[in-house]
Amino acid sequence: MKISRLSMMTAIAAASVSLAACSDNDADDTATTATVAPDAAMTTDASAPMAGDHASQFLTDAMKGDNSEVRVGQLAAEKGSTQGVKDYGKMLADDHGAHLTKVTALAQKMGVPTTSETKPEADELYNKLQGLSGADFDREFVAGMVKDHKNDIAAYQAEADSNDAPEVTGMAADTVPTLKKHLETAQSLQSGG
Repeated sequence: MKISRLSMMTAIAAASVSLAACSDNDADDTATTATVAPDAAMTTDASAPMAGDHASQFLTDAMKGDNSEVRVGQLAAEKGSTQGVKDYGKMLADDHGAHLTKVTALAQKMGVPTTSETKPEADELYNKLQGLSGADFDREFVAGMVKDHKNDIAAYQAEADSNDAPEVTGMAADTVPTLKKHLETAQSLQSGG
């Protein structure tokens, strides 16, 4: 049985409002909304698995994180003052771009709206980095990536250990080794390696 586009959009809007109203993740209580990508599939088979609230939020956060890493990685690949920073930026953009494709497909399969938004803290880092160059750029970029990847590893490991849908926990578990590789690379660059 197919769900109509209007019914699905109404359900998504209601869920978004409900999630935003119940969310206490933001210290300043501002609501964060997801933007539905224009090419997102808005019809779904009623028999497709639907993500629970926690899994939906995790998938949305994962898409925002990947969008952020691609954006910041591309900037580092262009502005880095050392080849190591440029290569690391390219690795982040490539790896998170590929991961975004997987997360987006899983989100669509599970009825979660896709987003092209980035994380606010990544936007702050990006804006700061735009005004820097040379060793100052490299230092701030690498420090930001160490902090970000520590947080990402914790979030992905928590999701992998959760009771959410197996597709979501499996994707999270499969991603942790790549995030650890990113963290190790950033730490190596931070220590002058």
